[in-house]
Amino acid sequence: MSSVLSSRAPIASPAPLLLACLAATWLVWGSTYLAIKFALLSFPPFLQMGTRFVFAGAVLMAWMRWRGAPWPDTRQWRNAAIVGTLMLGGGMGGTAYAEVSVGSGLVVAFIAVVPLMIAALNLAYGVKPGRLEMAGIVVGLAGVLLLTQGAGFQASPVGLLAIALACITWSIGSVLSQRSLPLAPGATGFASEMICGGVVLLLMSALHGETPQWPPQPAAVAAWFYLVVFGSLIAFNAYMVLLANASAALASSYTFVNPVIAMLLGVAVAGEVVTPYEWLAAGVVLVGVVLMLRGSARH
Repeated sequence: MSSVLSSRAPIASPAPLLLACLAATWLVWGSTYLAIKFALLSFPPFLQMGTRFVFAGAVLMAWMRWRGAPWPDTRQWRNAAIVGTLMLGGGMGGTAYAEVSVGSGLVVAFIAVVPLMIAALNLAYGVKPGRLEMAGIVVGLAGVLLLTQGAGFQASPVGLLAIALACITWSIGSVLSQRSLPLAPGATGFASEMICGGVVLLLMSALHGETPQWPPQPAAVAAWFYLVVFGSLIAFNAYMVLLANASAALASSYTFVNPVIAMLLGVAVAGEVVTPYEWLAAGVVLVGVVLMLRGSARH
């Protein structure tokens, strides 16, 4: 998942911390979609995501409290609940649910449309895309339409609906966190969002009647821990740092790296099948994202 516009001043040249955050979002997040697929062997989608984010959020919050950080106030917890529900409950929950029936590579290729959605949502805040950005939006959406006609999504309308809703809710949550609903400062805010979003996911799991396979398969357990440590504690926090401090192009640059990594890993490791048509459609989506990011970089 991704975001486009930051409400804070862009950083002129990436500091070492931002370079590390870029590496995390490019490489780690590109691999987490395959990890989700392996975790699904024993852990249903909402339960998998809920336990992952509650655990990671609690660990991070405990660390920040030990370092002397104050608790978020009532307004910040409210914001965390709203943003967490949208970005994690809807965004990550929908992503995991889609992967039950759709290949991880195709899911992340679809997710590449998120920066285009956020650019459209920012119109409500008076942020108008330039010509190059608008061209990127049009090309990217055309690529997504092509992608939905491929064999993977045609075989699973439910998976297509789940990933579409995931992208919409993640995009809305990203924009609100930047424009209207600020979290607590630093990692405390990220932790509160993960805790709130994780609780929502666990409620969704209970309503859906999910139960884990017991005993769980070793591959599923290893994938779950990978998602907690690398996907949540490292990559998600890296994303939030970029969201708050980086320029639009820098914060969103991983959106055209992740699909390539995820699709290659899905084919090589999990034996997923991606047709030439679907590779072409994913390529069109990425061209749209690159055009839009180049346009936003000129602002």
